[in-house]
Amino acid sequence: MTEAILLVGGKGTRLRPLTVHTPKPMVPAAGVPFLTHQLARARAAGVEHIVLATSYLAEVFEPYFGDGSSLGLHIEYVTEDEPLGTGGAIRNVASHLRSGPDDPVLIFNGDILTGLDIPALVDTHRSSGADVSLHLTRVTDPRAYGLVPTDSSGRVQAFLEKPQTPEEIVTDQINAGAYVFRRSVIDSIPVGRPVSVERETFPELLATGAHLQGMVDSTYWLDLGTPQAFVRGSADLVLGRAPSPAVPGRCGDRLVLPTASVAPDAKLTGGTVVGSGASVGEGARVFGSAILAGAVVEPGAVVTDSLIGARARVGARSILTGVVVGDGATVGPDNELRAGVRVWCDAHIPHGALRFSSDQ
Repeated sequence: MTEAILLVGGKGTRLRPLTVHTPKPMVPAAGVPFLTHQLARARAAGVEHIVLATSYLAEVFEPYFGDGSSLGLHIEYVTEDEPLGTGGAIRNVASHLRSGPDDPVLIFNGDILTGLDIPALVDTHRSSGADVSLHLTRVTDPRAYGLVPTDSSGRVQAFLEKPQTPEEIVTDQINAGAYVFRRSVIDSIPVGRPVSVERETFPELLATGAHLQGMVDSTYWLDLGTPQAFVRGSADLVLGRAPSPAVPGRCGDRLVLPTASVAPDAKLTGGTVVGSGASVGEGARVFGSAILAGAVVEPGAVVTDSLIGARARVGARSILTGVVVGDGATVGPDNELRAGVRVWCDAHIPHGALRFSSDQ
């Protein structure tokens, strides 16, 4: 396996306001853009050439990663003028691949944090002679996902999109967002129009008798599509629960980047990360949260399971639980914000303006 495609063109609408100024794969997780973790794991698995399929805010990727040499990779960038869906994006970058018709090409969705054994997926693909091989994982409640039942040999039997009734839930195996394609299959995807691999390419391949192989790998897996999941993923990277060679420091209860400032009596736990140039004041308590570059947590504030955007500010004694604060926003002192609240970029919440309990 020497090359891969990473699908990084989505708008990240479920993550807003985190993605107002930043494409989802570039939002920092454990101190570096999330995409860095995917690239580093691909390189560790033997991938050398990666094509990024970009669209939304495409201009930010190349200035950061360049030609990929700092990661030991050769990276190319292909931008969609109009969104083409997962299948269309894959087909759109085909001319940049170097593989022959029967060679395997690894494909990743750009919002999945996983401990997948990448070489094992490639080995499964080769040994089974499949046209496409899929990473499958098992979940307790599969209603939000596409189900992928397989036979006793792992051969895919069907693709069932987001079942709602008990009768429709025939397996707990779901499409986990990583694939190995035979190169000739990529070339068969229609050109120049939106295509979904989940709803069009895979079902049509099955209908024409193609061999689709599933490999169940139930190591760490998390879809980072929501703010709560993204914060959890960042914390799990810091804690070492999610594997990545790109975490910029030792795994543990906290990760403080070199230019950050943390008061001696501040308490950081639960996989908290404090980004470059950020500061945490006296007596503040931060649990399982991400404090992005240049953000400020003032003295006595309590921040739990939250993400504080770049250059944002959390006022003294404010209490935030399960909250996202957008880039440049200010939460004044003595506010109390609960789970699900999203403070938009550059918004300003005055002193003591929002509470869910008495101020006495």
